[in-house]
Amino acid sequence: MPSSFTEYPLSEEILSALEQLQYRTPTPVQVKVIPEILAGKDVLAKSQTGSGKTASFGIPLCELVEWDENRPQALVLAPTRELAIQVKEDIFHIGRYKRINVPVLFGRSPFYKQVQALKQKTHIVVGTPGRVLDHMERKTLDTSAIRYLVIDEADEMLNMGFREDIETILGQLPEERQTMLFSATMPKPILEIAKRYLHEPEIVKVIQKELTVPKIEQYYYEVNPRKKNEVLSRLLDMYDPSLSLVFCNTKRKVDELVADLKGRGYFAEGLHGDMKQSQRDRVMNGFRNGRTDILVATDVAARGIDVDDVEAVFNYDVPQDDEYYVHRIGRTGRAGREGRAFTLVVGKEIYKLKDIQRYCKTKIRRQPIPSVNDVAAIKVEKLLEQAGELIATDGLGRMMDLLEEYLDGSDYSATEMAAALLAMQLGETSTQTLPKEEFGDTGAEPGMVRMFMNIGKKDRVRIGDILGAVAGESGMEGALVGTIDMYDNFSFVEVPQEYAAAVLEAMNHSKIKGRRVNMEPAKNVRN
Repeated sequence: MPSSFTEYPLSEEILSALEQLQYRTPTPVQVKVIPEILAGKDVLAKSQTGSGKTASFGIPLCELVEWDENRPQALVLAPTRELAIQVKEDIFHIGRYKRINVPVLFGRSPFYKQVQALKQKTHIVVGTPGRVLDHMERKTLDTSAIRYLVIDEADEMLNMGFREDIETILGQLPEERQTMLFSATMPKPILEIAKRYLHEPEIVKVIQKELTVPKIEQYYYEVNPRKKNEVLSRLLDMYDPSLSLVFCNTKRKVDELVADLKGRGYFAEGLHGDMKQSQRDRVMNGFRNGRTDILVATDVAARGIDVDDVEAVFNYDVPQDDEYYVHRIGRTGRAGREGRAFTLVVGKEIYKLKDIQRYCKTKIRRQPIPSVNDVAAIKVEKLLEQAGELIATDGLGRMMDLLEEYLDGSDYSATEMAAALLAMQLGETSTQTLPKEEFGDTGAEPGMVRMFMNIGKKDRVRIGDILGAVAGESGMEGALVGTIDMYDNFSFVEVPQEYAAAVLEAMNHSKIKGRRVNMEPAKNVRN
């Protein structure tokens, strides 16, 4: 078993990038996969997420592609927008010194910007099946020079209904190519695809070692993707940790989240691989010295973090690798201290979290999202505790004299004055209420809301497209979507009442097959 990446036939550019990324010893999946890809063989790999799988194909792809070729030479398919972004980031960093250009294609992103990116010199394209196929059909993605194809998380793609899209893509790619398929499980449909589209593949199976999870409190919250920042803020306010680590999967999300947290009044800073060393040092010194309460980081950037006083870890994004979860939460609960870990889960990410639980042999408990009133109650309790501690010091003599003097000439009681001061300390938090929207009778089944959409069969839209859009945009599990009725020019879809407002908000900012969606509650008339 190779003990170093230097034992592989890799260029100095790739080795330098791996050194900077602190990739020194190949993981088991990398040991088995990298030589096969470099040797030009098709690969069928069964491996749980969590052992550097992306690098196992990212390293040889970056080595094999020719920089002088202007057309894309490699295509990587990923099931979700989040995974596609992370794969793109990982490949970019591996190939940075070889100047590998890696555009990423996914829905909910301006199409024209992706077209502009594809017009540049492009080496490796990463994307979700639906958006990749869209570009292929519109002739904005040139696949004539594709020599390498990677299908990542193949079982997850099939679970999400992408089989037809995948087979359409495979049928349009050059036959003379090298194909790599990665899957955590090998159900019959996966084997059928492998038999049909892979040529004498090398079968790779990796058994992961057992991971040890620190004994800390672990919780997860199912959230609407548009409410993640709000939920994170509530958790920060409720638990009020002195030092917190927040993990995101991409450097872009780190920057966006830091800006949002600062706008909410938190002392937050970001840490990711694109920052200069001087910037990283400044941020880390601020975190160690307590000038920064919240550090938002990517997994790669966080490798050098060694701070014992971290009270809480927040997984803003569910980690793509199981081992990353362990590494993340292991940053808290050190030196015998108590620690907590919180994970925000969107839609089908719940299945990924269940994989993490099985792999790590740990229990992550589901918790309800705290309401505004819950947060206010906790704040009141903590303020009262602090007040009690201050009273115990017997150092309030002058303050009591001033208050008694004021109350003697007023119509207020001491209790009313204390309540007013408490309300002033809390701001408007204690009076905030969550919005509630009533939809009335829309003709849906009990507990459901029937929605009207301006998208129909004539728009070349399938039921699966509507299902995927509703689930993907709102963060709701696809299994919760009810009846979908399609007509030529419009459609109806039923969603659970508790998700109706989120679905309505999300879909009215989205597109399906390039057509802008208009959605509204249906009238109580069955068509």
